[in-house]
Amino acid sequence: MKDKLHKWLFTLPVTIYSILLILLPLVYIFIISFFKSDSYGGMITTFTLSNYIQLFDMVYMRIFMQSIIIALVVTFICILIAYPFVLAITHKNARIQKILITLVMVPFLTNSLIRMYGFVVLLRKSGVVNTFLLGLGLTNNPLKLMYNNLGIIIGMVYTLLPFMILPLYSSVSSINKSLLEAACDLGANKRKTFFRVILPFTKPALFNGSLMVFTPALGYFFIVDVLGGGKIMILGNLIKNQFLTARNWPFGASISVFLLLITFIIIGIYRKTGGKLEDLG
Repeated sequence: MKDKLHKWLFTLPVTIYSILLILLPLVYIFIISFFKSDSYGGMITTFTLSNYIQLFDMVYMRIFMQSIIIALVVTFICILIAYPFVLAITHKNARIQKILITLVMVPFLTNSLIRMYGFVVLLRKSGVVNTFLLGLGLTNNPLKLMYNNLGIIIGMVYTLLPFMILPLYSSVSSINKSLLEAACDLGANKRKTFFRVILPFTKPALFNGSLMVFTPALGYFFIVDVLGGGKIMILGNLIKNQFLTARNWPFGASISVFLLLITFIIIGIYRKTGGKLEDLG
């Protein structure tokens, strides 16, 4: 009885935090998504499905599709970068591994918005990258690296890459080295070892990392504002505009619920394909 009381007391702060700052805001957003917006930015507490019906307008469907494509591209690039990096550092000694993982974490010490303005200095037409390429004669004209999808993808990959690296590193570093040695002894080359041993073992971490990259990539509106120049719209910008500019909170809430639904669908697909929710912890 005493042990149960201690466990309850230890979990109480986390429970209160989860209820007040996670569950209640989500319930509030879900409820107001069925309200109407009046002409003055207020809400009319009348049940309606019009906000969800409006989501299927072609204007918004284009934004949804563009957001999903950008998020998928960002996730795929992060996977392509993270796997080789993780496989390379796991062969280093423990001290080198700690240094490299610390370097991956260093960007988190600086505000993301400040880092994005740093990318403006790097990617603009008169920026560091174009000056370097022009100086080497690799290009005759400055490359357009900003105010387009390319700039947004670069910014998102830079920002979200650690969320792919960290779970993959944790998973790959826990693989029993004898499995890799056995695969090598049985004649498997590096490609077969990766697809037959490493990839199946790291599948939960890969999904976890992909989810942590894909979902924020749908909503990181500040990256789109800075590196997209306000010319491109994704779900995050659409939600921000509805809450702050259009003052249409019910419609903004319905988009937020839609974004949450996408996450649940992805998790559902993962479970249908044999994954388990406990693997994501």
